[in-house]
Order: sequence, then structure tokens, then C-alpha cells
Amino acid sequence: DGPQRKKRKSEVEEVDKQLDILAIGTAVGSILLYSTVKGELQSKLDGGHDSRVNCVRWHQDSCCLYSCSDDKHIVEWNTQTCKVKCKWKGDNSSVTCLCISPDGKMLLSAGRTIKLWDLETKEVYRHFTGHATSVSSLMFTTVKPMNESKPFDGITGLYFLSGAIHDRLLSVWYIRSDRKEKNAVMSFTVTDEPTFVDLTVSEVKEEPVKLAVVCRDGQLHLFEHILNGYCKKPLTSNSTIQIATPGNDGDSTPKPVPILAAAFCKDKQSLLLVYGNTLQPIIEKVSLNTTESHICLVRDIQKVLSLKTDAALTKVKTPVVNSDTKVLVPGIPGHSTAVKTPASGKEKKKNKRKPGDTEESIEERLGALDIDVSKVKTPGGLPQTDSFAVLLVQGLESNDAEILNKVLNTKKDNIVKNTVARMPIHAVIPLLHELTKRLQGNPYSASLMVRWLKSVFTLHASYLSTLPDLIPQLGMLYQLMESRVKTLQKLSRLHGRLFILVTQVAASQRGQGVPEVNQTAKLVYEDDSSEEEGSDDEMIADKDSDENWDEDEEKEEQSDEQDMTVEKEINGDSDLEPENESEEE
Repeated sequence: DGPQRKKRKSEVEEVDKQLDILAIGTAVGSILLYSTVKGELQSKLDGGHDSRVNCVRWHQDSCCLYSCSDDKHIVEWNTQTCKVKCKWKGDNSSVTCLCISPDGKMLLSAGRTIKLWDLETKEVYRHFTGHATSVSSLMFTTVKPMNESKPFDGITGLYFLSGAIHDRLLSVWYIRSDRKEKNAVMSFTVTDEPTFVDLTVSEVKEEPVKLAVVCRDGQLHLFEHILNGYCKKPLTSNSTIQIATPGNDGDSTPKPVPILAAAFCKDKQSLLLVYGNTLQPIIEKVSLNTTESHICLVRDIQKVLSLKTDAALTKVKTPVVNSDTKVLVPGIPGHSTAVKTPASGKEKKKNKRKPGDTEESIEERLGALDIDVSKVKTPGGLPQTDSFAVLLVQGLESNDAEILNKVLNTKKDNIVKNTVARMPIHAVIPLLHELTKRLQGNPYSASLMVRWLKSVFTLHASYLSTLPDLIPQLGMLYQLMESRVKTLQKLSRLHGRLFILVTQVAASQRGQGVPEVNQTAKLVYEDDSSEEEGSDDEMIADKDSDENWDEDEEKEEQSDEQDMTVEKEINGDSDLEPENESEEE
């Protein structure tokens, strides 16, 4: 922080490359180099890993970077050219952690087993076994060997520390000149799985190593020990630090505040503590007092966070609106500012509730909101749908059935279209899930939900087409539609039959009440013409066959004889006998 002097461009670039580049491993296998001075992404390292990057370590040479991944490989990068310098297989399973030796010539890698690599030849120098699960932390604890009589080759005689997931023991390993001993020489025990480890490196033989271990339960354990060979019993912590709230406001029981991380300062006598929420962590410098075995720090994190939100709220600009309109603001945590209306000569009374008054229920407030929404009109004469869109989003986020019923039971198509058009993009999928759930219920509600579905698909089709997992998310909706379309033909047939039956029943009921009408004809007119008779006789004659002409002649003769007898009887001539003539006379 001294007086600034003019720097050449090359010098500035070298400083930036050494100090201000942050390497970030990603889940897809690429590594991002982020410039903290410029505040932007500088470059991207691709083509080294096929799977998730687990650990990234800078070499003492600032242009060199090492990374390990779930694809079992270790990659050495050249950050100037952004290309892979070397790549080799580090383990039979995923490699989870890396650590570079103090002299920069050796590399520690860990999966289930810990391996020490020679960076020049890329060959394994030593094996260390002892962890049942994958290793999560690796770091050297000493820079020089404790036994200074032998010449130092840069690695032999050094100690390093390792911790694994689901393991409450931190192991310390010793690098020997021979390959006989492969197990840990000592271990530190903690209360839960270690999530963050920091230590002070021992540079002199008599200087103890100070170790700060943050566990998953939110406690910080401090160790101080001189590394001087084998120790059978696990070492317990010299001091334990916890943070809790005071518990004054209404709640007398203090609540624990989790410690997220801890790091030693340069003086090795004070700690930087990170605690609170991961989104808004609080960083505090604490001086160490290792004489007490247990330290509980009382911190009121609510006051610190409330001060931050108040400072942020002052920057918010409130829009000027008319006094007769009511604006609904989405519920942001801590956002309780009222919308300012233009000053009209009268001062409004402050809305303070008296002890005797009863507070309005949520149902009454929702009812009041609904009335206000119906009264507000836009210049075009249509109902304003801003409040409907806000209510719909609030109902979807809080899963409030009452708010959703008020909004989704709307029958006006214009309100439905405007509400869907003004709702935010992130609420489209939750709305589709809610509509699918309601389609399975009452057929009346299903007919209302179809209007919303139509608007969502027409207005947000471009957004929905970009989703990769759209088909599984809309699977239930597809099944519902197919099942309903399958029954449509049968239902239409049934509807047709029932319609015929109902009309017949109605017609018969109407016919019962009408009086009967006399059906006899008042006048019958018969038209007998000779032409018709002649034509009939001709038709009959045509039908007779030639075979029956003898029978017809006999019949004619018989009829002639009968006619003769009738004539005789009429004329008085008869063939009676002579004896009967007198009787007739």
C-alpha cells in the first residue's frame, strides 16, 4: 500500500498474472481463469478433462497450473497458451485432491490412496494408504526436515496432513527415504467431518504446527503440536471455538451460528473467522487465547444483516403513482418500504393499531385486494392485470390454494391472456405443473384450466421450446390429453343416443296433453273411368297364358248356359215335365 510508482506495461502484466488470477474448476471439466483486478473472465482452459474438476493448484511458477478430475487424470496446464502441457492417469478411481511440495518438484495426489509424484518424470515416488473414503484435503506441514544432519533432497523428512470425507480423524504422514513405512505417524481427532482446514507451516525444528479445523457441525478446533515422530494415540484439540446468538429479543435460548471457514493471519497469533449465512457471510478477525479449552463467542448476526439491508434500501427509487391506484410489490426479504404518493395538502394519519383493535385476517386482505383490482381500469377500458400476475406468482411460490383459486377461476379471456403475458419466465413451468394438477380434478375446473393452458402455450412457446427436459415435465399433461381424447368418440355416441331418447320422451309427453281428433273422412271421391277399366282388362288379358285358353272357353260356355236358363225363367219357358204343368197353371 506504499506510494505508487509508474510501472512498465510488461511489469504490470506479470504482476497481474502472478497475483490477480483466480482459477475456477467447473462441473463440465473446463477451468476458468478470472481476473480479480479487471472483474472479468480472462481465459478458459478446455480439452483437458471429460468430467467434474475436483481440485486446482497453482505451481510456484505462475504460468503452470495443475488440476484433477473424476475422469481419473491429472493435467498440467500452460496458462499463457491455455493448452495442456501434460496429462497422465493419477488413480484407478476419481482424483479428489492435489498439493504441490514446497520446492515445487513433487506433487501429492489423492483419491482413495495418496500418491507422491515426481513432476519431471511423472512417476510415482511413494504410496500412502490409510483412508477408507476419498481424501478431501492435503497440505504440507513442514518446509524443512526435523533431522538436519542428513542432506535435504527437497522432500525426504517432510510431514504432510490429509483429511477424508465422513472421517473424524486428520492423519499426518512422514516421507521416509525408504519405502518401508506407509501408514500415518499421528492423527488429530475432531467432533465431525472436517470441511475446512488451515495451518501454520513449521519452518524451524522447535516450532509447533498450529492447525485450525472447521467441522460440519459448525465448530472450530485448534491444535498445536510439535511434529517429532510417531504418536500412537489420536491428539485432541487444545481449544474449541463456537459462535452463538445472545438470545435477548423475546427468545431466551441462544442459537448456534455455524462457522464456515477459518484462516491464520500472517502473525500466526490471530484468526480470520467466516460465519453466518453462505450468501451473506461475516468475516471477523479474532485473537487467539488457547489457555481456555472451550470458547463461545456471542454475536448478534441479525443486527449486522439488518444494517446492511437498510443501507441497500436507501438506493431504491420509489416510483410516483396516482393516489387512487394500489400497487402490489413482490415480497423481497426485508423489503417493507411503502410506495410514496404525491404530497396532497393534507397529512395522512399514521396507521398504528391500537391495543383494543383486532388485526385483519389474510382472507379479508385478499378480499380487499380483489375489490381494488376490479375497480382499477386502464385507459383502454380493460381490467388491469399487473396485480393478477403478481398474485399468481406469489401463489405459485407460496403454494397458497386460496390465492391460486382466485386467479385461476377467472373466466374472461382478456384477463387470462394479459396475466400470462405479464408473468415472469421462471413462473411458467410451476404454472404448468399447477394446471396439470387441477386438470385431474373436477371437469368444470378443467374447462377453466384449458383457457390458461392455451394462453401459456401460445405466448410462451419460444421459451418452452428451449427447455431440454420439456417432454418429461409435460408427460402427465400429454397422458391426460390422450386419455380424454380417447373417450371423446364414445361420449359423443352416447350423447347422440341420449339426445334421441330425450327428444322422443319429450315429444310423447307433449302428445299426452292434446285432445284426440276425429279421424273419419267427411268426403270420399272415387273416379271410375272407362279408360281405366279398359286398360285394366288389357293388363289382365296380357297376363293370361296360352295354355289356359281351353279353360276360359269352358267357363264362357257355362256362363252362357246359366244366362239362358235365367232368361227362360224370366220368360216363363221351362223344361218342366207335362204332369207338372197343370200344377203350375
